[in-house]
Amino acid sequence: MIGYIKGKIIGQNDDYALVENSGIGYMVFSNPKVLEKAVGSEVELHTYMQVREDAINLYGFETAAELHFFQQLITVSGVGPKIALAVLSAGDMDLVKNAIINQDAAVFTKVGGVGKKTAERIIVELKEKLGAGAINMAGGKSDDLLGALEALGYSNREIKEVLSKVDHSLASEEKLRQAIKMLGRQ
Repeated sequence: MIGYIKGKIIGQNDDYALVENSGIGYMVFSNPKVLEKAVGSEVELHTYMQVREDAINLYGFETAAELHFFQQLITVSGVGPKIALAVLSAGDMDLVKNAIINQDAAVFTKVGGVGKKTAERIIVELKEKLGAGAINMAGGKSDDLLGALEALGYSNREIKEVLSKVDHSLASEEKLRQAIKMLGRQ
């Protein structure tokens, strides 16, 4: 299995980049963010390797979080790697996660190959898997606060309640203090 590749882009197409590593060129399917990089650019990609009867394909992502979300998407019935990549390419990961949390099927039906039923399946099958980890409050990301509260042993239910009440305009440390105070009152 190839889980990570670092190398130079030596060629591109509409949906893949040719990445050279140690004299070997790997065809890595990726999102527009990666494909916009100029030929000759160095890239580091977390990869998913799909092995089929007729092909072996590599899908590359700039972050481990994007790769993990891609892997969650392909667990949905009717969503293969090409469609999952198209969904991720439709907008940033937070937009897609918020569409799942808010049950906004329109975000998915704009993607080629995704009809209404598949969009609804994505929402139903991933909503529980995403849980509190997908919450992104207006005004800023709550990932750091979420991670800190999880590390302190609070449950996802408690964290969800507090994240909706915390003043997200505060600095990270202040948000954490405020959240802990709120959790202490419960």
